[in-house]
Amino acid sequence: MSLRTVRTVTGKAVALLVTGLVVVVLALAVVVPKLMGATSYTILTGSMRPKMPPGTLVVVKPVEPDQVRVGDVLTYQIESGKKAVATHRVERVEVTFSGTYSFIMKGDANQVADPSPVRPEQVRGKRVYAVPYLAYPSLLVDGDVRELVVMGSVVLLLGYALFSFAGAARDHRATRRRRTEPGTAARELEEVGS
Repeated sequence: MSLRTVRTVTGKAVALLVTGLVVVVLALAVVVPKLMGATSYTILTGSMRPKMPPGTLVVVKPVEPDQVRVGDVLTYQIESGKKAVATHRVERVEVTFSGTYSFIMKGDANQVADPSPVRPEQVRGKRVYAVPYLAYPSLLVDGDVRELVVMGSVVLLLGYALFSFAGAARDHRATRRRRTEPGTAARELEEVGS
């Protein structure tokens, strides 16, 4: 096998591996949550270390207040009606005589519970799964720009995947054409014998 063939095969293997990783990342971050009726968020601070460090992708699904248990991890609005969220563990569930729920939350790395109880309308969802560091690149950009960067990255990665597959298909067709040309087998035997 010639050095050129080894490079081509290695390049195709790397392209296939990268494409496979992109597909897995997109599936975990975008497709699976949508199919489950869930939403993905990025852990921005160290309050949930060591299991969910900054850059962790956390996927949450809506939950009824009476289904929340001590130890569950919830993503919730820090202030009701505001966009900013936190992801912490339920330390205590409180229910009034009238049946109104509230949750006392605490980050795993924090010494004390959060100062204000969380009301059910603030809860965005209960953790379904979390993947450490998968969302780390999103920490490099702020707020609204993050969504544009994520969508741009998805488009670029899909473009790269299509380009890789198109190149592999083109190379495959060229190889098939060479094999069907007269005298090709003799030339290939000469190359192997070299």
